[in-house]
Amino acid sequence: MATIDPSLGAMVDVAADDALAQARQADQLAATGSRLPLLGVPFTVKDNLWVKGRRATYGSRLYEDFIAPEDSWSVAGLKAAGAICIGITNCSEFACKGVTSNPLHGVTRNPWQPDLTPGGSSGGAVASVAAGFSPIALGTDTGGSTRRPAAHTGLVGFKCTSGLIPNPWGFDEPCRDMSSIGTIARDVHDCALMMDALADYDPRDPLSHPLPLDMSVPSSFSRAVSSPPNEALRLAWSPNLGCGLAVDDDVAVAIQSAINRLREAGWKIDDATPQWSEDVIHFPYLMRQHAELAVLFGEQWQKDPAQFDPVIAAQIENGQRVKACELAEANFCRHRARTQLNAFFERYDLLLCPTVPVEPWPCDELAPATIGGRPAGPRDHAAFTPLFNLCDTPALSVPCGFGRRGLPIALQIVGQRYTDMRVLQFGAEVERLLGLEFQSSILQNTGAQK
Repeated sequence: MATIDPSLGAMVDVAADDALAQARQADQLAATGSRLPLLGVPFTVKDNLWVKGRRATYGSRLYEDFIAPEDSWSVAGLKAAGAICIGITNCSEFACKGVTSNPLHGVTRNPWQPDLTPGGSSGGAVASVAAGFSPIALGTDTGGSTRRPAAHTGLVGFKCTSGLIPNPWGFDEPCRDMSSIGTIARDVHDCALMMDALADYDPRDPLSHPLPLDMSVPSSFSRAVSSPPNEALRLAWSPNLGCGLAVDDDVAVAIQSAINRLREAGWKIDDATPQWSEDVIHFPYLMRQHAELAVLFGEQWQKDPAQFDPVIAAQIENGQRVKACELAEANFCRHRARTQLNAFFERYDLLLCPTVPVEPWPCDELAPATIGGRPAGPRDHAAFTPLFNLCDTPALSVPCGFGRRGLPIALQIVGQRYTDMRVLQFGAEVERLLGLEFQSSILQNTGAQK
């Protein structure tokens, strides 16, 4: 890590001495027969979550000297399962940008090709896993901030049903009711092990809810991914989510090839898409984020704009112009989106679609200039993920191939609320059918970067 990370910028705080002490304790526990499911497994934590006694900056100069008073709920959960926190990973300021850079810690680079971005806002988290610092990582996902970076680095990224992993304390964040703790790993089984440790109910989190019976059984997630999916699953494939979303040709070819291989293996997959209304297709995701950033940080921005990432400063300025009636209409629109996706899931069990429409782009650019041969807006690279935050549903990004530049491409698997185990189980099936050559290629490529 000490040799590689200076060229990647994944880590903002490394707890080497503490991690070594925990590792020695894990050895002692193992010697006495401990059966903790993640005993001795290293993990990293995104900088918008808390690790007790460590600096937590939220990617912002405003929190440069803040020391976390306690572990975030998810951090405590992994520690209780025996895992060892080795450090904190970089994120964009307030986790509100599609690339990972900020004025406090600088730029995070993609281990596959360091002049490219890993995406954001969990870019440091995925870089830490892709570079081999740890096998698992904690991120967050409010509009795809776990799934998209995982896709750009050849990893598995999972956003669970809203509230399935409690998050009752920590930083105030915009769009909190659309956010989930994100689990990041090299394969679906490791993601399932994380979910075994983290899925729970805590009444202190208003988004949390008692677990369904099938999830309350110990090791339910890892057991699910170790068994084959129901052959009668009703599967749908949508290359553009029914929203006319642009996709680069090589990305479309790679994902279509994966779909074809699934069909050849015997899975019946219909070409079908949810029937969205126009207001849902054009839902103003950024408006709400900007408005809530303005409420949270507008006063500090007014006093000293230079403290902020210019991109975030512009979001705050935009947010101060948002009207209450616009936010109210967005809330009603969200309800319509949930209703429309629920109607789709009356006909299908799982929806398959791209995670990202484009390979990663240069670190010094906020977004790709074009996608699918047409000019791209600043968030068009993120278009395939936010709908499922809007609708509170589980969504998994799993590697499925490579683009023209040899960079990873990913398939997104989406289910109805509370069908998290089904989503992960089919993700494991995709891994099995597409073979192990992708994972070995990841290891070879990240090793080459070292």
